[in-house]
Amino acid sequence: MLGQLSLWAKIANEASCGSPRWIGRGLSCVCIKRKGAYERICMNLTPVQEERLQRLKHRMKVYFDPSRRDHQDALKALWRATYPDQELEGLISEQWKDMGWQGRDPSTDFRGAGFISLENLLFFAKTFSASFQRLLKKQCGNRATWEYPFAVAGVNITFMIMQMLDLQSTKPRTFVRAIFIQMLSEDEWAFDLLYCVAFVVMDKQWLDKNASYMDFNEVLKSTRTQLERELMLDDVMRIEDMPSYSLLC
Repeated sequence: MLGQLSLWAKIANEASCGSPRWIGRGLSCVCIKRKGAYERICMNLTPVQEERLQRLKHRMKVYFDPSRRDHQDALKALWRATYPDQELEGLISEQWKDMGWQGRDPSTDFRGAGFISLENLLFFAKTFSASFQRLLKKQCGNRATWEYPFAVAGVNITFMIMQMLDLQSTKPRTFVRAIFIQMLSEDEWAFDLLYCVAFVVMDKQWLDKNASYMDFNEVLKSTRTQLERELMLDDVMRIEDMPSYSLLC
């Protein structure tokens, strides 16, 4: 499996009337420049934000358990969404390698990000099936001889977003986290949508850099930097407002 990544890139192009290091030091709100004017981002969560954030945190703590029926069913659902015309021989099968898992048993690849990484892949496959299939089959651009494994890359993308948003910390430490929580109050599926955007951004970065397998970590770093930059843009109030959202189809 590609190495578990812990990326601490600085947020690019911050325009603020408060430094990120102030967050969590007694201030309930900070100001950032968006839409051409300063907008207040409050750290005190609304009931909706608190509820949805806690639900997302719970999802992030669930380990993949191959003995659980609902986890088995989710794996089967991913297979059906990915290969609707091909019958799955079993939860342990050589077939899984075609999707980009390391071996015959995909459950061994979920250690880094847990069950939510499977949920993310399934959401991507069902919500943006054309983009999902395009990336799975490596249909665009001049591809490297040694390509990134699709499914394992997806698990690493989930882990990267979890680190970027820093949602498990007690107090918010970045504007990106605060902005995302506001987006979460508008759309409970904001994390899953951001995952889909991240995947297509990563693949585009991969092609732009003429990358091969050994470059994956660097590509993931540059993907995180781009996501952070887009989330901080003046007019981005929802995941759908991110420029790279247009890459999805």
